[in-house]
Parts: sequence; C-alpha cells; structure tokens
Amino acid sequence: MDKKISVKVCLGTTCFVMGSANLQELLEVVPRKYGDKVEVAGVPCLRLCSIDWEFSKAPYVKVDDDIIKEATVEKVLNAIEEKLK
Repeated sequence: MDKKISVKVCLGTTCFVMGSANLQELLEVVPRKYGDKVEVAGVPCLRLCSIDWEFSKAPYVKVDDDIIKEATVEKVLNAIEEKLK
C-alpha cells in the first residue's frame, strides 16, 4: 500500500487568526473524500511565519513536504489531488 499523504494544518496564533480556523472543515471533508489515503492533523505551530514575519502568508498547511501559503480548503484539496495522481 502507498504511504498516506500527511496534511498538517498550523493552528498557531497567527495562522489561526489569519484563517486556519476555517480549515478545520478539512478534518471532516478529507476523510469522507479520500478515506484512509490521507491523514489530517492540526499542529500547534509550523513556525513558518517566524521565518518572514513581515510578509507572512498565513495560514500555512503542509501537504507532505509541500508548504501551502495563504491556505484555503480549495488549495489544500487541490494539493491532495495532485499527490494522488
């Protein structure tokens, strides 16, 4: 069996305020749509906005090793689709 795709949603303060709260919908959508091929988890902080605070593109989501900036449910689902091809 192929390795599961890992989706990590940053729930750090900046990401949460900038919209990751809306990404919690992924916790319901992804398992329904992809079953056990994809694993979604909220993580305390990915430390990505600290790299370039002034130009932060929060909220961030990691799909395997790919970083999605200004993440939306749609962007994350598109990234998952690409990985599943």
